[in-house]
Amino acid sequence: MTTELLLAFLTGYLLGAIPFGLLLTKASGKGDLRKVGSGNIGATNAMRAGGKALGALTLLLDALKGAVAVWLAQYYMTGVPGADVAAAAGALIGHLYPLWLKFRGGKGVATFFGILLALWPTGGLVFAVVWLLVAAATRISSLAGITAAASAPIAAAIFGIETLFPLLLGFALLVIWKHRENIARLRAGTESRVGKKSRDRRPD
Repeated sequence: MTTELLLAFLTGYLLGAIPFGLLLTKASGKGDLRKVGSGNIGATNAMRAGGKALGALTLLLDALKGAVAVWLAQYYMTGVPGADVAAAAGALIGHLYPLWLKFRGGKGVATFFGILLALWPTGGLVFAVVWLLVAAATRISSLAGITAAASAPIAAAIFGIETLFPLLLGFALLVIWKHRENIARLRAGTESRVGKKSRDRRPD
């Protein structure tokens, strides 16, 4: 059983560690995403580097890799309790800390969403609605991501999904930790907004 869970985790990690934003930006001739805009490999910076279509595709693929990791575990390891959770953990950690990028990955919002959608679709819907509402109200991508991540364990507690609560709480804390610089700027009132051009190089 331990071997199967480890396999699920490693499979999830390998999928999660695919840097779609970096690959798509290079393929479209926009250069190394780590040297463009904020330097982050996520969808927001991909949009800055290559436009809305590139940003949307990065968002979709980053979410999809998280969902696929969970679906593969659910399909091929149906007799292994916790395999989907292990795959989910691997996918998010792989995205946040990819080995081949010296553990400097994205901030995990899209991948968290994809994982949640596969594990618990209702929670995924809550996540998406919260993200959209906050993004529309503030036009601050980081605030929308942080709030959406925090909504996942809260929703699990409200809906009584006790088995997923510890996992989702851990995921939310990881995503919030990756946004610690953004939180400092939010408190200072200097965080950038989507669509606002700045000459400063700021993390998403």
